[in-house]
Amino acid sequence: MTIADPSQAGVGRARAHLAGVVDGELDSLVALSETIHAHPETAWEEHRAAAWVADALATAGFEARTGAFGLETSVHATVGSGSRRVGLVAEYDALPGLGHACGHNLIAATAVGAARALASVADEFDLTVEVYGTPAEEGGGGKIRMLEQGAFAGLDLAMMTHPGPVDVARARPFAVTHSHVAYDGVSAHAGAYPDRGVNANDAFVVAQVAIGLLRQQLPEDTRVHGIQTLGGSAPNAIPARTEGRWYVRAASLTELEAVERRVANCFEAGALASGTTLTITPESEPYDAFRTDEAALAAWERNAVLLGRPSSTDESASRMARASTDMGNVSQVVRAIHPYVGIETRGASNHQPEFAAACVGASANAALRDGAVGLAWTALDVLGRPGA
Repeated sequence: MTIADPSQAGVGRARAHLAGVVDGELDSLVALSETIHAHPETAWEEHRAAAWVADALATAGFEARTGAFGLETSVHATVGSGSRRVGLVAEYDALPGLGHACGHNLIAATAVGAARALASVADEFDLTVEVYGTPAEEGGGGKIRMLEQGAFAGLDLAMMTHPGPVDVARARPFAVTHSHVAYDGVSAHAGAYPDRGVNANDAFVVAQVAIGLLRQQLPEDTRVHGIQTLGGSAPNAIPARTEGRWYVRAASLTELEAVERRVANCFEAGALASGTTLTITPESEPYDAFRTDEAALAAWERNAVLLGRPSSTDESASRMARASTDMGNVSQVVRAIHPYVGIETRGASNHQPEFAAACVGASANAALRDGAVGLAWTALDVLGRPGA
């Protein structure tokens, strides 16, 4: 009986084989995860992480290269020549000041593990297995730039997992825009010649008050938030320039466009009130909402139960599923899923220092293993049978 035997016994044999491949390579996968975790690199700076991912795939027989699709820190790796193409998506950028507080080290190692397992049956199941290493998910939209250069085109299925405080199968991320906001005024001595200044910091104060008042009028599925990155240089000098980074989120790109116009009006109010000049510059193309492939999601959910990871039914515990991602843009082009795999965080949630600490250790390693096995099983369920 071959692994590709479509009988129930054959399916069980295939599952056992894929899990065995992941288990046999788990030490190296954990080492990859821990190495990336120990050397966090932020958006567009992930040179070492990209090289480590490419090397981990090349040693398993993949044709792997960095710098794919015009981005220095991207990866594209392929193995097999089958007619059905499955793409595993690896993220590996860290957060400024927080390291891997969103667990991208686990995302990368999980994708590598699933890809290596599927590579072992690629010929038998008529598969081409591809890994896409995608930079700058935490702001910058690496996947969007890769899409523009032809990445992901023609895939039959794209998949990744993401760590979170609980297991949640369905991703429901907001669409989001990322903007750099700057005000330019005129510097002057704040004590002797305040009338000669045009205060760029006042512009931000007015804008943030206006945004705060706007929030009560916004739809429920909306988020507006940001930080001021430059507020001046000395208390006795009226700030000539201030800068900030702001995100606007909504349930869809259509809703997002309407909310973003209202937020822009708030920033313009700051410029008008203070006499400064406003410049708003997009930091990336908007991240789209996620379009889930229902057949693949159902397969993942069945496999998650087999792995002892049913989805949480606690809505308050599943809020991480609303986090925005440029994987949403990929899902608009090819069939895709983006499930969350739970790790023990002792109450911490993503983008907290305690979550970064939880992304290594026994619970994190179990999530890596189960995520890799679950993705491999799901790929075979969806693509590995006649008529898929």
